[in-house]
Amino acid sequence: MFDLKAHLKRLVEAHAPSGHEAPIRGILREEWAGYVDEFQQDKLGSLIGVKRATQPPSTPRKIMLAAHMDEIGLMVRDIVDGFIYVHRISGVDNRVMLAQPVIVHGTSPLRGVVAAIPPHLLTDRERKRYPTFDQLVIDVGLPHDEVIAQVSPGDLITPDAPLVELQGRKVAAKALDDRACVAAVSVCLDALKGMSHVWDVYAAATVQEETGLLGATTAAHHINPDIAIALDVTFADQPGVGENSAGEMNKGAVIGIGPNFHIKLSEQIEKTAKYHEIKVQHEALPGRSGTDAWAIQVSREGVPTALLSIPIRNMHSPVETVDLGDIERTGRLLAHFIAGLDADFMGVIDWDDNKDQEAEGA
Repeated sequence: MFDLKAHLKRLVEAHAPSGHEAPIRGILREEWAGYVDEFQQDKLGSLIGVKRATQPPSTPRKIMLAAHMDEIGLMVRDIVDGFIYVHRISGVDNRVMLAQPVIVHGTSPLRGVVAAIPPHLLTDRERKRYPTFDQLVIDVGLPHDEVIAQVSPGDLITPDAPLVELQGRKVAAKALDDRACVAAVSVCLDALKGMSHVWDVYAAATVQEETGLLGATTAAHHINPDIAIALDVTFADQPGVGENSAGEMNKGAVIGIGPNFHIKLSEQIEKTAKYHEIKVQHEALPGRSGTDAWAIQVSREGVPTALLSIPIRNMHSPVETVDLGDIERTGRLLAHFIAGLDADFMGVIDWDDNKDQEAEGA
């Protein structure tokens, strides 16, 4: 029986910032081995698990599921008197890094802490400001000579943040953006074991989303899918997040609505949710979504693309928080949608202006 919590724990506790996804890629090869028929990998490093159609027509169509497996992180910039200065990789928030435990990935992993100047020694002006990244330093507790023997500029630094079980079915951890969605793909693949489907499924764990949607760009070219569903996180309800910008936790996946998404494909996903009584929500995104959907949509001659998002609190922090129920619902929705695809589905979502006008006039 698939154990979502154990699976998710293994995913989020792996250390794999953008451009350095090998550890999580190896874990997913093990976790998906019993669900897919083969693995492919594009030249940028995105891992693609291919589950062939159980009742294939002569030429099965392809659906791509895309969830990015990279995470935000830090990189060693310099070492001065045994203290490590840092660069950030993509979206790390300097406000939340003070006094955090971290792991410096040198010749061997070194536990450290982000050092903080005692408040007694700060001026009134300094107390009112968060330190910049140039001011953050990491202390691993070793003399200078031992630090430089084990750590070099360019080495990775990640939060030392194991998964924490909160009340209800909520959990907090680093890298839930976007490994909560990778886990939703795993739920989908597990559910598909007991379903028939006539489309080939390409489950893509993409790389380097946080540095510019790079993995989705190359993976979409590699797969050349007929349709795609990108999965990412969105803001959940919490203090400071506007009501119109947030999804509710434990209320299911959030369907993106806007020019980045194929409206007819999104409508068919919603029909599937309604038929199977799976909760969904909606999010208006009138411009760039900032997700893998943005890159996939314009791949090759264009790919009809939808976005499903999982609500998350404390985004881009070591304590990102999700509800396991939302991951399960998202995975089940994907599986039911895939099982419902038939050989003529592309005609259902085709941009046929004459047919659309006739329907409006009926």
